[in-house]
Amino acid sequence: MKKTIIFVFGVLLFCLHIHAVEDNNKIDTIIQLNQVVVSATKIQVNRNNIPLSISVIGREQIEASSESALLPVLSHRIPGLFVTQKGITGFGVSSGSAGTVNIRGVGQGNKVLMLFDGQPQWAGLFGHSLPDTYVASDVDRVEVIRGPGSLLYGSNAMGGVINIITRQHQRQGRRTQARIMYGSYNTQKYMINNGYNIGNFSSFISINHDRTDGHRDDSDFRITNGFANLGYRFNDNFKTTGSVSLAKSIGQNPGTITEPILDNKFDVLRGTTSLAVENTFKKISGAVRFFYNWGNHEINDGYYEGSSPRTYLFRSDDHNYGVLMYQTFRLFQGNHFTLGIDYKNWGGHAWNANNDGSKDEIIDKSVDETAGYFIMQQNLFDILSLNAGIRYEHNSTFGNEWIPQAGFTVRPFEGNAIKASLSKGFRSPNIREMYMFPPQNPDLNPESMMNYDVSIGQTLLDGILSFEITAFFIDGKDMIQTVMTDGKPKNINTGSFINKGIEFETGLQILKNLYFDMNYSYLHTDKPLLAAPKHKLFANLTYNPGRFTFDVNMQSIFDLYINTTDKIKEDYTVLNAKASYLFGTKEKGASVFLKGENLTATRYMINEGFPMPKAVFMGGVNVTF
Repeated sequence: MKKTIIFVFGVLLFCLHIHAVEDNNKIDTIIQLNQVVVSATKIQVNRNNIPLSISVIGREQIEASSESALLPVLSHRIPGLFVTQKGITGFGVSSGSAGTVNIRGVGQGNKVLMLFDGQPQWAGLFGHSLPDTYVASDVDRVEVIRGPGSLLYGSNAMGGVINIITRQHQRQGRRTQARIMYGSYNTQKYMINNGYNIGNFSSFISINHDRTDGHRDDSDFRITNGFANLGYRFNDNFKTTGSVSLAKSIGQNPGTITEPILDNKFDVLRGTTSLAVENTFKKISGAVRFFYNWGNHEINDGYYEGSSPRTYLFRSDDHNYGVLMYQTFRLFQGNHFTLGIDYKNWGGHAWNANNDGSKDEIIDKSVDETAGYFIMQQNLFDILSLNAGIRYEHNSTFGNEWIPQAGFTVRPFEGNAIKASLSKGFRSPNIREMYMFPPQNPDLNPESMMNYDVSIGQTLLDGILSFEITAFFIDGKDMIQTVMTDGKPKNINTGSFINKGIEFETGLQILKNLYFDMNYSYLHTDKPLLAAPKHKLFANLTYNPGRFTFDVNMQSIFDLYINTTDKIKEDYTVLNAKASYLFGTKEKGASVFLKGENLTATRYMINEGFPMPKAVFMGGVNVTF
């Protein structure tokens, strides 16, 4: 079945290529080899000058999805990236939660680093990412490094980096957007945002609220997100920006279908704030960024039928704060190098709050990280770019770590880029793994891996057709695994793995109003891994006749392990569609839309014991004024 589907889409792509029609204007496609990116060097550089594998998702693609959460958009659009899900909306926390992000099979245990504008976003105590706080309406674009980003970003960037670049209102004046959605299982989604720019001051403020009864009993979820981003430009050389984000989520885990849980509820408040001062001159540029992330969790672990309710609530406060400083120098033609210093502190306090007013302490701990790094890039003859760097990081618990990276890009002719790179990734154990609950082990060492990849990208027909294919090889060691030691479970650095595969993405402007894009990834692992499908295929067709827009897309997943002990795998194909109509203009107007997900009502699971909903429908209205 999987081979048939892949063959069909290969034939479809060939046919679309045969019928491609040129347009006088160059077309911005999903694969833009000349895109400007910042995540790989911390300054704006041309994407096809960077040897790393980088995918970019822009604002138009995010808005077209009508998603309130960002991660499902990335799971579709980025080859080699997969996100676990368990319901119609909301990822949750603690047991039964989803939102694990894997890139090239690496991600379990927070091995993929999430960033807001280059600043790390993860829970300081448990070390996990915060999937419900990544809101689509607050995002200008997303840059994804498929492979280690530890040179610039340190620990937790072992498997990759997802840099969420938040929205700023760049144009003079005001712009307001609002959206209301309603659909299956009493799911409601509300959004309003406002951008304002006058003189040297700019602001962007948004509020989102999602709620659902869930497709299973006791799976209700609701969340309210608030975001504000303010900026002021002092002159042509200096500007400052500051942002704050708050998210309050309340939900319930119903447990697996074979072992339902009663009263497994969570109440979580997450926040992040940052302040940056940036400088830009002809020969030098850089920034100083301060950030502070915090969280407060209250969790009732619930009880199984026939047992007694818990006599306590799990409580925790955590933090993740620091300062990031870097400066880039351009001393001569085609050269730039960046020097940076990072300081981070992460940790938290956890306890059980008993019903009688007493509390049982679990952990109160924090860890310091200090690092310096250097990265250089040299362009030669507009054909060759060389890139190399090294990072030295000191951790107050684990000691020192060296992280190298090197690569090159060759551009032999117009629209072509050939890249090759090697890079080291690493991840420091989190506090939960070291100190909280069996099988904790305070003597753990960081995990590490080496990543090697090579890619070829090409645009043709003035940008009408573009594609990129990447091959990679990953060698990981010192993976933290739970093993039986003296009759007791214990976390130790014994694991190793080898992952290798191929990633492919393409875009084709068939007609001026008809666009096709597709991505596919193949992953071979030397041992079963959760949330790491062997085959992942996404194909999308967009047709825009006048005021109507029609989208049809399909995602196929094959050989997805949902249980590695018993080697249980899932194969599934999901068909989605959306239709919308625009009144007025995009700048001043309204659009109504209807979308359906899993239209064939496929039965499948991503988290074992948590069946995904069958066909789901949502309708809504977008207003811009």
